[in-house]
Formats: sequence, C-alpha cells, structure tokens
Amino acid sequence: MSRLGNIGARLYRGEVGYDFVAKRKIWYGVSILITIVAIVGLAVRGLNMGIEFSGGAVFTTPKTTVSAAHAQEEAEKASGHDAIVQKLGNGGLRIQITDVGTEKSDQIREELAKDFKLSSQSINAELVGPSWGEQIANKAWLGLGIFMALVVVYLAIAFEWRMAVAALIALVHDLTITVGIYALVGFEVTPGTVIGLLTILGYSLYDTVVVFDGLKEASRGITKQTRWTYSEIANRSLNATLVRSINTTVVALLPVAGLLFIGGGFLGAGMLNDISLSLFVGLAAGAYSSIFIATPLVADLKERDPKMKALAKRVRAKRAAAAAKGGDALAEDEAHGAGEAAGVVGQRTQPASGDRGGRNRPSGGRR
Repeated sequence: MSRLGNIGARLYRGEVGYDFVAKRKIWYGVSILITIVAIVGLAVRGLNMGIEFSGGAVFTTPKTTVSAAHAQEEAEKASGHDAIVQKLGNGGLRIQITDVGTEKSDQIREELAKDFKLSSQSINAELVGPSWGEQIANKAWLGLGIFMALVVVYLAIAFEWRMAVAALIALVHDLTITVGIYALVGFEVTPGTVIGLLTILGYSLYDTVVVFDGLKEASRGITKQTRWTYSEIANRSLNATLVRSINTTVVALLPVAGLLFIGGGFLGAGMLNDISLSLFVGLAAGAYSSIFIATPLVADLKERDPKMKALAKRVRAKRAAAAAKGGDALAEDEAHGAGEAAGVVGQRTQPASGDRGGRNRPSGGRR
C-alpha cells in the first residue's frame, strides 16, 4: 500500500487526525477575510459583462498577422467604444464591441477590413441585443434560486436542517469567492461563465454530502455514550474522508487546469477560459468549504442543542473523574512501589542476621 493509502487508512480508523473542528474560528476568520476581498473587488471593479449580456457586435477575422493590441486600437478608433480582442487558435481575431447597432456594425467592418487589408466579406459580424442577455441573466438567477431551494429541502429531509443550513452557507461562500475572483481578474462574464457557476454547485456539494453522510452514521445513538462529544465525532468523520476529498478534488482540477492554461492560454479559446476559470476556482473553493466551513458549522449549530450540551457535560465529567482516578491510581502505585522497595531492603537485612544466627547454631552444635 502506498504512503498516502496508509495515511488514509489511519485517518479512517481514527489513529491519526487533525482537529479541524476545534480550530474552526481560524477557518471562519480566513473565509471572512477572503469573502471581504471578493466583495470589495466586485464592488470596486465590477464584473466585465460579455456582449451576450450588454449587447453589441462580435467581429471574427480569418488568419491575419495583425496583433491583438493593434486590432484593439483600430477597433476602438472605428467604433468609439471599448473593444475586447482575443487571438484565436487559427490565427484569426475575435473583436467584441459593446453598444453597436446594425448600421454602425457595417461601418466598423468596412474600416477593420481596410486597416487589416482584408475583404469585408471575410470578416464575420454578429449582432447581439441586450434583451437577449437580460433573458439569459434572468433564467440563470431563476435556475440558481431553484437549485438552492431544492438543495436545502433535500438535505433537510435526508439529513437535518442544520446540515442544510451549513451546506447553503458553504455554497454561497463558494459562489461569492468565484464571482469576486472573476471581478479581480477581469475575465469576461459570458453564458459559459454561468454554465460553469451552475456546474460547480454540484461539485461543491459532493464532498460536503459525503462527510455529512458519514457524520450521520457515526452520530447515530450518540446520546447513549459518554466517550465523544458531537464536535469530536464530526471531526473524526471529516478526517475519515479527508484523503478521499483531496484525491477527488485533485483529479477533478487537473483536466480543468488543462482547459484553463492550455486550452485558454495557448489555443486562445475564449469560451474555454470562461468555463474553466469558474470551474477551477469553484472546485478549489468547494473542497475548502466542505472541509473548513460546512462540517465545523454543523458542529457549531448542533452543539447548541440541549441534548448535545448535556452530552458534552457528561463527557467532560467522565473525563475529569477518569483523570482524578488516574491520579489516585498513580499515587497508589508510587506508595506500593515504595513499600516494595522497603520490603526488598528488609529481605536483604534479614538473611544477614539469619546467617549470623546460622553460623552460631553450627558452632553451638559442635559444642
């Protein structure tokens, strides 16, 4: 068995582990700090909404030697608006300009063809109205709301309401971080981004539900024992699935990283960037939240239950009694050890006197 497999087996059996739940205030602080940075980035920089949401025109050129910087300069000069230019894998350019109508689009295409020394027919122009983007945004919000509601209802039925609340907070945490990083990086928000955001919700829930399922089984009949508190059982369940969560996340991140850095970086595929960045950030944030946020939150909420408070009190009382008994036993062992030492000394002196008496008896016998 590999070294990682040995660690995983020892974590599962509870032989080793890290107390995530006991240090939950540290993780809460880190998450709050990251969330604040994401919200500030979102408020200051805002989201770079794609043309599908804001409306405008997209021009696609065939293979050309014109650089993206030069194309952006010419496109902004021709349109009077900001332009976004991407180099495509076939050597062509994708030029996106917002707030452009049909007549303006034809004029811009003619000027771009002249500047790039191409025929106007070789440049493909597509117009997108803002109303279509608004419909997509509304449907995305509707889908997100329905998804969240179904998640809460399912987890409340399958597990309990505290786990549903913790999972919902973890999902909001993941979405906020992902959207904030989009704002800080300046990536364009397109329908591909929306697809990626909706996709990561399922990935984010996966590890959380796995831990919750193990916790549900481990905490069955918890009030009938006095060995562990609920927080300790939650931490043991988390450690038991830790290696599995890490392996699943790494395996999922590798192909997404390939899409992001190879597909988007080298091939210049804009849609791959939109989807892969949201997936990459969302998967990482989901793995973090399932370990450091969701389970500690459940433990926090559960420990407020009067039954769990009473259990924690009994566990502490039993441990205090065991500690006191252990101290008394240690004192008895020390006293017993001292007595044995005294007996050994006595046994060593008695044979000496006996020997002397024995030597006298034979001498008396000879008399």
